[in-house]
Amino acid sequence: MDGKRIQNYWSNEMQAMLDTYKQFQILIPAENRNGAAHNGEDGRYVETLIREYLKRYLPKDLEVLTGFILRPAVKTGLKNRSRKNEVDSHSTQLDILIYDSAKYPIFQRFGENVIVPPEGVVGIISVKKNLHENDIVHEAQALKASSKLCRCVDDNGQHLRGPFLALVSMDAFEKKEKTTEQWIFEKLEGVYSKEDDYFDDLIGYIGSFNKWSIFKRRPQDGEVGEYIFFNHSGEEVHMGFQFLLTGILSVYYDKTRNYISRLGFTAFPSHRACDKKLGDIEVRAIR
Repeated sequence: MDGKRIQNYWSNEMQAMLDTYKQFQILIPAENRNGAAHNGEDGRYVETLIREYLKRYLPKDLEVLTGFILRPAVKTGLKNRSRKNEVDSHSTQLDILIYDSAKYPIFQRFGENVIVPPEGVVGIISVKKNLHENDIVHEAQALKASSKLCRCVDDNGQHLRGPFLALVSMDAFEKKEKTTEQWIFEKLEGVYSKEDDYFDDLIGYIGSFNKWSIFKRRPQDGEVGEYIFFNHSGEEVHMGFQFLLTGILSVYYDKTRNYISRLGFTAFPSHRACDKKLGDIEVRAIR
């Protein structure tokens, strides 16, 4: 397998994204600290930048939005009453929603701010300019709660694959008493329960685009989520965004959602093993 052209392409694209963010910091600098002058605007700029880059590369059927998921306790399909014992429920506000608007309607829209039903949600992404220690548990719990809203069953009783869940940042904290990646994994172990959570409920990606990536790998067998760690070298700046695209497209082209063949759109270095296997988290089932 080759793929060098695609790897080089993504490296250049991601370097351009990081350079664009640096230009924002140069134009609107902060005094006596790194970053731009206004923390709120700095964070919104990062969110907008990532959203615009996703729009460039995702299929046109997928919109990159922000807002809420509303799960109404109503009949679905022709005779599916699987929600008969539920009540209407909604998510917290979500930074980025990847939504299949070609197949599913939207309850309410003001520009890119929306309220959507769960069936069309393909990805949910939390965005931080700087990833802090207290973000890990808080964001993983919020993403898990949103994933549970998206548990959907068709008229034949088949479970749709849940949305890809991710927490992304431009930069991140570093632990001193133990490695940052192992500390993060141990925090994730405390968020999930084998009795209550499915594979789809586990966060799929956590990363600092210019430093490292933690990715959830689908198991060959067994009901676990396997987490692996990649430390980005200077030539691997493409890896974080590629993991993001790969996860979203994996859901979009899944046979439970779409019968279109998945294309070759991303390329990781051949024989590039992960730098570390962090561990497995047991789950109730895949979905």
